[in-house]
Amino acid sequence: MEWQAGGSADGRPADPALACPIGPVVDLVFSRWTTPILWTLNEYGRQRYVELQRRVAAITPKVLTQRLRQLERDGLVRRTYHAEVPPRVEYEITDLGRSLAPLFAGLAEWSAANLDRVERARRAYDGVTAP
Repeated sequence: MEWQAGGSADGRPADPALACPIGPVVDLVFSRWTTPILWTLNEYGRQRYVELQRRVAAITPKVLTQRLRQLERDGLVRRTYHAEVPPRVEYEITDLGRSLAPLFAGLAEWSAANLDRVERARRAYDGVTAP
């Protein structure tokens, strides 16, 4: 992959989407709760709301509902309503959502290989800049 700087020939800033073509994907996939929701659905398969809430610890019901609606709107999650007593709703990752799995796997590899280096860099920086 080749990285390119943004900007026009006359020095004016480029359209943000052109300056960083992955920006819309980052906004779509890497919000605070989106990644754990997609990861959980990819790892554990179809989940009822309560199961998903238990697995994505610390998320509030309101935020989980909002994120699931947005993910459904974006085509990354499918919601299935079963008209039973009591009603049952299940969520599952779509093929489009599942297509993000290699991206998540790559990030998991990078994380395992590099987070300790990031932590060392932070400690070194904090030690140098701390009063």
